[in-house]
Amino acid sequence: MKGALTRLQTLLLTERHRLPLWLPVFIALGVLTYFQPLTEPAVWWALGGCLLAIPLLIMGWHRLEGRASGCVLLCLSLGFLAAWSENHRAPPMPELPRRAVMLTGHVQAVDMLPARVEGAPGGRRVTLSHVRFETWLDEGMAPLKRTLRIRLRDDDSLVFGPGNDLRIRALLEAPPFPVMPGARDLQREAWFGREAGTGRALGAATLVEDGGKVTATTTLERLRETIAARIAVVLPGSDGAIASTLLVGLSGGIAPKDREAFSVSGLSHLLAVAGLHLGIVMGLVVTTVRYGLASIEWTALRWPCKEIAVICGLLGGMVYVLMTGMHLPALRSLIMACLVVLALVTGRNAASMRGLAVAATVLLLTGPAVILGVPFQMSFAAVMALIAGYEVLRVPLRRLHGEGTVSRRFLVHVTTLALTSLLAGTATLPVSMAHFGEIQPFFVVANLLAVPMTALWVMPAGLLAVLLMPVHLERWALDVMGWGVDGIIWLADMVAHWPAARIAVPMTPGWGLALFLFGLCWLCLWSRTWRLLGIAPMLVGFLTPFFHSLPDVVITPDGGLIAVREGDQLLMSGQSRDAWFERRALEQAFARPIVSLPLHGETASGDLTCGEDEAAGVCVLTRGKHSVLLRVEDTTDGQSILPSEVCQGMDLFVAVSPARSSCRGVPTIDRFAVWREGAVAVWMTDSGVRTLSDRQWSGDRLWVMRPGRHGVPNLPLAKEDER
Repeated sequence: MKGALTRLQTLLLTERHRLPLWLPVFIALGVLTYFQPLTEPAVWWALGGCLLAIPLLIMGWHRLEGRASGCVLLCLSLGFLAAWSENHRAPPMPELPRRAVMLTGHVQAVDMLPARVEGAPGGRRVTLSHVRFETWLDEGMAPLKRTLRIRLRDDDSLVFGPGNDLRIRALLEAPPFPVMPGARDLQREAWFGREAGTGRALGAATLVEDGGKVTATTTLERLRETIAARIAVVLPGSDGAIASTLLVGLSGGIAPKDREAFSVSGLSHLLAVAGLHLGIVMGLVVTTVRYGLASIEWTALRWPCKEIAVICGLLGGMVYVLMTGMHLPALRSLIMACLVVLALVTGRNAASMRGLAVAATVLLLTGPAVILGVPFQMSFAAVMALIAGYEVLRVPLRRLHGEGTVSRRFLVHVTTLALTSLLAGTATLPVSMAHFGEIQPFFVVANLLAVPMTALWVMPAGLLAVLLMPVHLERWALDVMGWGVDGIIWLADMVAHWPAARIAVPMTPGWGLALFLFGLCWLCLWSRTWRLLGIAPMLVGFLTPFFHSLPDVVITPDGGLIAVREGDQLLMSGQSRDAWFERRALEQAFARPIVSLPLHGETASGDLTCGEDEAAGVCVLTRGKHSVLLRVEDTTDGQSILPSEVCQGMDLFVAVSPARSSCRGVPTIDRFAVWREGAVAVWMTDSGVRTLSDRQWSGDRLWVMRPGRHGVPNLPLAKEDER
């Protein structure tokens, strides 16, 4: 044992220059630790860990194990404390009106949406803050501290923008519960995103007189939307929507079929402003400024052209990040760019992996919940894999470059593009599987052409068009940009129609994704041979969706839909207000097409039999020695009592309606049970029938709404606040 500890200490000493890279990893583990309990954990554990870490660092600073244990405990505690603080700073989820209501609110943003029918005009969705409801119950109440996103009527032609106040009659809806335990939690996303819910307008919106407070944020938002509108005049449809995405970060108007093609072909990252786009912008600015200064003899001899160029590039990158909405991947890239520019200006080496660690630390401490989202996971996994990969491949690529002939340069360029796509795509593949339920096997081929077109054609033309807008000469540059966008759309559509371009994958358990990402960190953050040990957890995490046990039956959150796993299909029956969303989510989770559940006869496997014993809308699912009775259709709202002989020998009774007096003595899941407990999953094994509700999975945390999606009632303003 002592020899093993000595060997480990020796390995850590040889890797001492890489040890700081693990600090954000342990901060992330502290954040994840906070989200695991089923009840709200006390903050004293984090405070106690911080207090204990300080003496460990002081007394053990001269020994590696003292420094390491103190830093690990401190990072875990800081991550836990940051997550607790962000959670408790968030305002409570409000109780929204259950019926149509007149409301007024301050416009934060306006998103253009694709047309529901081809050839029809697109819609608009507004994000409103400081919302007030015009009801007798809400009179004198404080405005909402969270935002509402409302889709306007497609025929609403009112002209307005960020900073205006609107009055709308709308039907509102709180964030829904997960469609099954362990599925995507929209309530948690809305909680940390400071959203109260969504809605749709029932009438035309009107401007509120003397309303609207113009701030720097609303001015910037108006500028973004003005640029997007001028782009749409020259490039209508998806061309203009994609151009607006790249230049100002507004992607709502992209047609669903084009967005789908980008997703299937592995080009979705081009529609998410991130490091690629920021690198292109900064590279163009740096190149232009440096060559411009170098072309003037006086400045080339007297000024530090390189330093001036990189500072201008950083300023250009900051403007670009502001103009595109300050999305998380872009912010991460901007923090890294700041560190690189600082290193170049001061004459030091630009350690990219350390810059990535600093960016991760800043984002995790300022907004810890980002670790649960797709942008953070995909962004950091891709960049970490790229940095580590090129650290290893730097020497082989230099040899491939050779004397630098034209053919060698072209070969290196193509090889670099392929390696970039392969490294980033492989590192983010399990993340894509976990969040989107699919694999895109041809992403390398698509990126080989699409990335150079974006970097050398589309983005330069688009940036030039933005610069020419003040003098109204942007049309020709936007036309050139549109040709490039058309080429990328054509490429995405072609690759998306290749055989096996999309492979559906079942739901990935959270621990499987976490295991893969930890293995990726182990592989990328160390520099010696023992880094290869990280491949083992990566493989296990990658394979977990294919060996993860999926439920046999799922009852959706409102009890209206019942889904049964049957072979390579998902049989579904019932009615639900959110049926379209629940069907899509379950189809992705099970990686099976949805087929209507037959109300008469039996399935090919013989496991499911429906319509026997003259019981309409009743099915029996038998697997092994256990049986589940399913009441998948009931027009009497449970008033029609099932005969006792139908319930005999059943291990569980599941009904889309209230069970009432049916099947007494049999464990029951009906509409009332689902209303209290959320969605329920049922597993039928040799040892028995096991059920798991969303309430058992999610617990009683601040972001979990009360049954029926009820929030906290709004409170009236204090007298001093009314003034």
